[in-house]
Amino acid sequence: MPKLTIQEILDEKESGLDLELLSGSGGLSNTISVPRIQKPGLALAGYTDSLHPDRVQIIGSTELSFLQTMSRDEAIEKVQELCRKNLSCLIITKNQDPPDYLIEYAESGNIPLLTTKHLSSNFIALLTRFLEERLLPTSTLHGVLVDILGVGVLIQGKSGLGKSECALELILRGYRLVADDIIKVRFKLPSVIFGEGMDLLHYHMEIRGLGILNIKHLFGVAAIRERKKIDLVVELVKWEEGKEYDRLGLEKQTFNIHGVALPFVRIPVAPGRNISTIIEVAARNQLLKEMGYHSAREFQKLLENRMAETAHLHSHTIIGEDLE
Repeated sequence: MPKLTIQEILDEKESGLDLELLSGSGGLSNTISVPRIQKPGLALAGYTDSLHPDRVQIIGSTELSFLQTMSRDEAIEKVQELCRKNLSCLIITKNQDPPDYLIEYAESGNIPLLTTKHLSSNFIALLTRFLEERLLPTSTLHGVLVDILGVGVLIQGKSGLGKSECALELILRGYRLVADDIIKVRFKLPSVIFGEGMDLLHYHMEIRGLGILNIKHLFGVAAIRERKKIDLVVELVKWEEGKEYDRLGLEKQTFNIHGVALPFVRIPVAPGRNISTIIEVAARNQLLKEMGYHSAREFQKLLENRMAETAHLHSHTIIGEDLE
């Protein structure tokens, strides 16, 4: 399970969190492992059963104004009780000034107390997006990921079957490379799988006989993209004489990545087969399926109707002959 320290969240600059540390530097090594946040309003009111210490706790105007309605001694007691829960961190929004006792108990309890200029609602959206990006499950896969007509196609198969060559031909047709060889895949809620290239291999592709090519430099920025949702998995396999392959397309096959079942097709590779064209058509066919049209099932329906009509006519002919 991925984890982030509070120090890493504090150091984040690209996500626009704009965080500053007020107190509790001794707890900057505390970790966050879930991409959810919590507002501790109920905990300050005395109900701490639903408090999740492992989540980021957001203190906004409502929580601070609630503390102001209490006497100082009562407010200190509530804050003490909150800080005894070994919280990962507290973040105050709108650059509001926290009461001195909150700063004191956060420091003594090694609970990082941070502040941001953002409104609570805006900050929660920013932080949730950042945490989902960094904390949700990730892994790596071997293959090539290309964007074909907006369909993210992951091409897999054993080494030497021509995955990179297929991708190169698709790039020449105007489609875009996301990653070659090693693909970092990331799960994103609710059930989406994104793929992107590794930092070192970004935009590069290995073509045997030519070596390592920089696709961005060869074809321009229009031939690449940083990341793409994976919509279809294609496996290239070596053609074996006598082996049965799907010829109708009625059987639904899936490929599981992080618990998400993705549409899957297996394409046999043999001399004379234009694999890149087949993969492009597979992407177009996937678009049709997403729009609710399934070519194979439509053909099956037409065939069944024709067979039913023929059987009906045949039965009428037999009945007519018997009557004569």
